[in-house]
Amino acid sequence: MSSSTYKKLVAKQFAQDFKSAIEIVELPIPEPAPDEIVIRNKFAGVNAGFDTLLCRGDVSYVNLTPPFDLGVEAVGEVVAVGSNVTFQVGDAVVTTIRGGGYREYQTINANLAFKVPEATPEVLTLMPTGVSALVALEQVGEMKSQEVVLVTAAAGGTGHIAVQLAKLAGNHVIGTCGSDAKGQLLSELGCDRMINYRKEDLNLVLKQEYPNGVNLVFECVGKQVFDTCVDNLAIRGRLVVVGFVSEYGNNFAQVTQSRIYQKLFWKAASVRGFLMPLYKEYMVEARDRLFNLFYSNKLKVVVDPTEFLGLESIPAAVEYLLSGRNCGKVVVRFIYNLP
Repeated sequence: MSSSTYKKLVAKQFAQDFKSAIEIVELPIPEPAPDEIVIRNKFAGVNAGFDTLLCRGDVSYVNLTPPFDLGVEAVGEVVAVGSNVTFQVGDAVVTTIRGGGYREYQTINANLAFKVPEATPEVLTLMPTGVSALVALEQVGEMKSQEVVLVTAAAGGTGHIAVQLAKLAGNHVIGTCGSDAKGQLLSELGCDRMINYRKEDLNLVLKQEYPNGVNLVFECVGKQVFDTCVDNLAIRGRLVVVGFVSEYGNNFAQVTQSRIYQKLFWKAASVRGFLMPLYKEYMVEARDRLFNLFYSNKLKVVVDPTEFLGLESIPAAVEYLLSGRNCGKVVVRFIYNLP
C-alpha cells in the first residue's frame, strides 16, 4: 500500500440534509487481524434516501449517535490479508456493510466480503440493490406470472432491475418515469407500457387502460403516486412499499383523508412494507440467482453515466439522485495516486 492513511466520510451531527451532517476525516489504514482483509474501495453505490434519513436520525431500526460512518455497498480490491483467510491480494470483492461504502479503505472480517470476477460498478447494482428488488417482488409481493405489475421510478437503480425481473417472470409490466430518456431505457428493457408522468396522467392511464386494476405494485415514490397506485389496485392486489423518495428531502406530508382500509377492504387488497435487513434469510439465494442472470446476459444492468469522483463528490451524487435525474444506479469512483 502506497499511503499509510485513508479518508472516509462520516456524519458528524444530525441535520435535515445530508451535506450539513457530514465531514471527511483522515485515519491510518489498520493492519488486518488474522481473520480480516483490507480492501481498497474502487466504487461505492449511492443510496440518497437512506443516507438522508440516516443523517436526520430517522432510520428507526438503527440507533446511532454521531459521529458514525456512512455508505453501504462498495466494490474494490483486496490489498492486505490476515493469516487465516482464503482471499488473496488482488481479489475483487463486493461488500454491503453499513458504513463500509463512503471510504477509501475498509478493514473487515473476510466473511463479510463476496468475491466477484471484476471490481466493476455493475455489481453494485446487483448487490444489494438488485437483491432488494428480487426479494421484495417475490417474498413480499408474492409475484406470479401473467399478472399486471407496475414499477414506479422504473428507470432508477432498483426500478430497472424490478422491471426486468417482473418481465422474466412472465408478467405485463408498466413502468413510470419522468423523462423521454428514461422512457427509452424502459422500452429497451422490455417494459410493456411506459408512463412518463410529466406528459401523461398516471391515474387516467391506469383507469382507461387497466380497468381491472394492477395486481402488483413495486412502489418507490410515495405521495400522490402512492395514493394513485392504491386506488388502482386489482382485486387481491398487493402494493409493496420499497421507498418514498418524494418525501426524503422534505418534512413528511400530513395526510387528511379517509383511512386506507376503506380502499383495501372491498378489494381484499393489501399494502406491505419491505425492508431488506428484515429479510436477510433470502439474501444469499437471491444474490446467487441475480449474478447468474447477469453473467448469462439475461439481466441488463444500467449504471448512470454521470461521473462522481472521490469522497468530495458524494454530497453532489446524493443531491443528483434525490432530484430524480438519474438513469440506473448512481456510483462514486475513488481515485488513487498509486505508484
